[in-house]
Order: sequence, then structure tokens, then C-alpha cells
Amino acid sequence: LNSTLGISLARIDYALYGGLNPLHTHPHATEILFVLEGSLYVGFVTSNPENHLITKVLNPGDVFVFPVGLIHFQFNVGKTKAVAFAGLSIFGSQQPINPDVLTKAFQVDKSVVNYLQKQFLLKIKLN
Repeated sequence: LNSTLGISLARIDYALYGGLNPLHTHPHATEILFVLEGSLYVGFVTSNPENHLITKVLNPGDVFVFPVGLIHFQFNVGKTKAVAFAGLSIFGSQQPINPDVLTKAFQVDKSVVNYLQKQFLLKIKLN
């Protein structure tokens, strides 16, 4: 689900113990993760020069924020499936992300991506 406010929302379903959203980064987005079901071991690595690993086990109702551009992951450590919702500020980059990438990633029509990016750019110009 995407809105004209520069936010994207995704549901993530993790397999039984071992379901993984592997190490990845969002160069232009902060991510907020809300756990609906199950238990997730989550973490991110801070920037240079410290490169600290920050981790936590999340349970239903818990929320965790992954700062923009940092490498992060989620791993199902429970005995059941896990479900989480992630909110990302991906349409909020100063340089627009290639619409073909967003179209494929979110499985939406290119006109939807173009519309959302234009709304965000308009908001920046008005401010």
C-alpha cells in the first residue's frame, strides 16, 4: 500500500523458525517494523567508524525502527510463522528512484509510481 505522503506499507510473512528477511539496506528510506504474530530477532549495523550490531527480539505488538541506509535483517526465532508490517519512506528521496524498479518491486502500474513520485516532489517544492 502506498500513499501520497511518501510512505509505503508492506506485509511480510516469515516461514516457521528460520524464516529470514536477509541483510539488506534502503539507501533512501527509514523502515519501521510492527510485529503482528510470532517472534522476530531483528537488527542493524551502525555506520562507520563504530559498526555496532544493534539487535532485539520482537514479539506481537512490538515496533522497531531501522535507520535510513543501514544494513538490517529480520529472522523468525519462534516456533510458529511470523507476520509483520513494514512502513518505508521510499518515495521520499531527493532523486527519484527509477520507476521501473518501483513498479516491479511493488507490482503496481507505472502510472501509480509516477503519480506518487510527483506528489512527493510537489510537496517538497511547496515547503
